Amino acid sequence: MAYQITIAQNPIIQTKYTADPAPMVYKDTVFLFVGCDEKDAPSNRYLMREYRLYTTTDMVNWTDHGAPLKTSDFSWSVGDASAGQCIERNGKFYFYISTMNKNVRGVSIGVAVADSPYGPYKDALGKALITNNMTTDAKHSYDDLDPTVFIDDNGQAYLYWGNGVCYWAKLNDDMVSINGPITAYNKNDQSIFGKGFTEAPWIHKRNKLYYLTYASGFPEDIHYSTSKSITGPWTYKGVVMPLEKGSNTNHPGIIDYKGNSYFFYHNDGLPGGHSYCRSVCIEKFKYNKDGTIPEMKMTNGIQEAVATLNPYKKNEAETIAWSEGITSESDKKIGNFITSINDNDYIKVRNVDFGKKGPNKFLATTSSRYQGGLIEIRIDSRDGELLGILNTSYTGEWGNWKKHSVDVKPVIGIHDIYFIFHGGKPHELFNFDYWQFSEL
Repeated sequence: MAYQITIAQNPIIQTKYTADPAPMVYKDTVFLFVGCDEKDAPSNRYLMREYRLYTTTDMVNWTDHGAPLKTSDFSWSVGDASAGQCIERNGKFYFYISTMNKNVRGVSIGVAVADSPYGPYKDALGKALITNNMTTDAKHSYDDLDPTVFIDDNGQAYLYWGNGVCYWAKLNDDMVSINGPITAYNKNDQSIFGKGFTEAPWIHKRNKLYYLTYASGFPEDIHYSTSKSITGPWTYKGVVMPLEKGSNTNHPGIIDYKGNSYFFYHNDGLPGGHSYCRSVCIEKFKYNKDGTIPEMKMTNGIQEAVATLNPYKKNEAETIAWSEGITSESDKKIGNFITSINDNDYIKVRNVDFGKKGPNKFLATTSSRYQGGLIEIRIDSRDGELLGILNTSYTGEWGNWKKHSVDVKPVIGIHDIYFIFHGGKPHELFNFDYWQFSEL
């Protein structure tokens, strides 16, 4: 990838192609679960093998936690992930996914469970929770797609899903079984869905009003309906995001966090992106006084952070506001790290608070099978003030990690940091695990 969009925040992940955002607020953190489009998939085909997790506490810097759940974790999956959503209940985390089922016709919904939002998640049932043979009015093999889960104020949990048909059902307290019948809404009922329901439902509640947001048409735009009850009746309200850019699909996710409202979606905004290599984006918005959602356009993204980043603690290299050229990987020994670093690639980290004293040293952990390279440390822009240059070295093999440090110019207050990588060609320079400044 070679591109220059240093003022951009969207797409929020540049190291992978991501789709179908499912944000979850847990304690003080936003956990964003996404599907990962395989960039080497055959043309004109959706192919996802895993669900990735990114977190933030400031809404501008996102930390990659790898893939806590993969389709290979479900013995009954043929290996094509579709949209999913995770929710917490009683200290456990339930991740509802959709994937093609090798045991029955079509796509099915499964559920995995973990003791931590970071995983690892394990198939809770060893089989699908929802299959096409449970919905007798199913018209095609993709009906059981895109689950969204919601726990109402009285503790009753609900699952909505569908492609072409919008279904819902109650969940039992165990969160892994259905309580009662499955109900289907008529996708062509204009009083509910306007011009029609396609897929990607998302349920949330605000001020005693329930919202059902979904993709409509094809190519897809995003619409929504509201109700005074989680089970309806639903009333169509309008467009959330009209069709823009080149992705044929879109997928909504809506949360409130630290006093703000955020709308998550995907498009084809990264270089090389298209309908089968998508990228998750976010818009900050305000509800209208009557509770309706304003129509939104795709923009460069969030301009204001809701918290600062502490440079004097260990920060993962995969905590990124914007990057160019790099990718992320993981292994069992080191966890997640940044790789595919070449000359002139860079990482931007936003809203870093150096305090009133400033730093005197910078430390980073890297590995290199070749000659290593340089990390320029600049503030506020790619050609901003230079704080120092860290020289990373050959470590023998990619799995051999070494700490490097350098004295840096002290700087105070809040700034954006740019880590700009330099070195020889044609080899990749080094891998990058974490960084930390030392305070004066």
